Amino acid sequence: MDVRSLFAAQNYNALKPATEAAQGSASASNLIFDTARDFAETLQHSETTAKSAMTGDADPHALVQALAQSELAVETVVTVRDKVVEAYQEILRMPV
Repeated sequence: MDVRSLFAAQNYNALKPATEAAQGSASASNLIFDTARDFAETLQHSETTAKSAMTGDADPHALVQALAQSELAVETVVTVRDKVVEAYQEILRMPV
Protein backbone atom coordinates (compact mmCIF):
# COMPACT_ATOMS: atom_id res chain seq x y z
CA MET A 1 0.00 0.00 0.00
CA ASP A 2 1.27 3.44 -0.89
CA VAL A 3 2.07 5.69 2.07
CA ARG A 4 0.22 8.62 0.47
CA SER A 5 -2.92 6.50 0.15
CA LEU A 6 -2.66 5.56 3.81
CA PHE A 7 -2.34 9.22 4.86
CA ALA A 8 -5.24 10.16 2.61
CA ALA A 9 -7.44 7.47 4.15
CA GLN A 10 -6.47 8.52 7.68
CA ASN A 11 -7.17 12.19 6.93
CA TYR A 12 -10.49 11.30 5.33
CA ASN A 13 -11.54 9.31 8.39
CA ALA A 14 -10.42 12.11 10.68
CA LEU A 15 -12.44 14.73 8.80
CA LYS A 16 -15.50 12.59 8.15
CA PRO A 17 -17.34 13.67 11.34
CA ALA A 18 -17.12 17.29 10.18
CA THR A 19 -19.34 16.51 7.19
CA GLU A 20 -21.92 14.44 9.02
CA ALA A 21 -25.08 15.92 10.47
CA ALA A 22 -24.98 16.44 14.20
CA GLN A 23 -27.14 14.17 16.29
CA GLY A 24 -30.28 15.97 17.37
CA SER A 25 -29.55 18.87 15.04
CA ALA A 26 -32.13 21.57 14.54
CA SER A 27 -34.55 21.41 11.67
CA ALA A 28 -34.21 23.63 8.62
CA SER A 29 -37.09 25.84 9.74
CA ASN A 30 -35.40 26.44 13.10
CA LEU A 31 -32.14 27.32 11.38
CA ILE A 32 -33.89 29.79 9.09
CA PHE A 33 -35.76 31.30 12.03
CA ASP A 34 -32.54 31.67 14.04
CA THR A 35 -30.76 33.24 11.10
CA ALA A 36 -33.58 35.73 10.55
CA ARG A 37 -33.57 36.59 14.24
CA ASP A 38 -29.79 37.16 14.20
CA PHE A 39 -30.16 39.39 11.14
CA ALA A 40 -32.85 41.44 12.86
CA GLU A 41 -30.73 41.73 16.02
CA THR A 42 -27.76 42.94 13.96
CA LEU A 43 -29.86 45.64 12.32
CA GLN A 44 -31.39 46.60 15.67
CA HIS A 45 -27.94 46.92 17.25
CA SER A 46 -26.74 49.07 14.37
CA GLU A 47 -29.75 51.32 14.64
CA THR A 48 -29.31 51.70 18.39
CA THR A 49 -25.61 52.50 17.97
CA ALA A 50 -26.40 55.06 15.26
CA LYS A 51 -28.95 56.77 17.50
CA SER A 52 -26.44 56.83 20.35
CA ALA A 53 -23.76 58.28 18.08
CA MET A 54 -26.11 61.07 16.97
CA THR A 55 -26.72 62.09 20.56
CA GLY A 56 -23.02 61.84 21.36
CA ASP A 57 -23.30 58.82 23.65
CA ALA A 58 -21.47 56.32 21.42
CA ASP A 59 -17.92 56.13 20.19
CA PRO A 60 -17.55 56.87 16.44
CA HIS A 61 -15.50 53.69 16.12
CA ALA A 62 -18.44 51.67 17.49
CA LEU A 63 -20.71 53.35 14.94
CA VAL A 64 -18.43 52.44 12.04
CA GLN A 65 -18.16 48.87 13.30
CA ALA A 66 -21.94 48.54 13.68
CA LEU A 67 -22.54 49.96 10.22
CA ALA A 68 -20.00 47.56 8.72
CA GLN A 69 -21.71 44.63 10.42
CA SER A 70 -25.12 45.69 9.17
CA GLU A 71 -23.77 46.22 5.64
CA LEU A 72 -22.28 42.72 5.66
CA ALA A 73 -25.55 41.25 6.97
CA VAL A 74 -27.60 42.99 4.27
CA GLU A 75 -25.20 41.92 1.52
CA THR A 76 -25.40 38.33 2.77
CA VAL A 77 -29.20 38.37 2.79
CA VAL A 78 -29.29 39.85 -0.71
CA THR A 79 -26.88 37.20 -1.98
CA VAL A 80 -28.92 34.39 -0.45
CA ARG A 81 -32.12 35.86 -1.88
CA ASP A 82 -30.54 36.09 -5.34
CA LYS A 83 -29.45 32.44 -5.14
CA VAL A 84 -32.94 31.33 -4.08
CA VAL A 85 -34.53 33.26 -6.95
CA GLU A 86 -31.98 31.83 -9.38
CA ALA A 87 -32.70 28.28 -8.16
CA TYR A 88 -36.45 28.88 -8.46
CA GLN A 89 -36.05 30.15 -12.03
CA GLU A 90 -33.92 27.12 -12.86
CA ILE A 91 -36.65 24.83 -11.56
CA LEU A 92 -39.23 26.64 -13.70
CA ARG A 93 -37.07 26.07 -16.79
CA MET A 94 -36.97 22.31 -16.23
CA PRO A 95 -38.98 20.28 -18.72
CA VAL A 96 -41.83 18.32 -17.23
